[in-house]
Amino acid sequence: MAEMPDVRFLTVAEVADIMRVSKMTVYRLVHSGELPAVRFGRSYRVPESAVTQYVQLPRDERGSQAG
Repeated sequence: MAEMPDVRFLTVAEVADIMRVSKMTVYRLVHSGELPAVRFGRSYRVPESAVTQYVQLPRDERGSQAG
């Protein structure tokens, strides 16, 4: 059997705290496909590496419209 890589999953609330946004913003990013997530039962989990990559992207490359 192949070994699974160490992947740490974060809750939507944890992602919101890290990114300093609301949980609703995280849900919008997940639903739009900008932030990959896995559904566990009724909740979403986001790979920590995906959050790190998203935060490091320049703002104009994140897919959101400039205000």
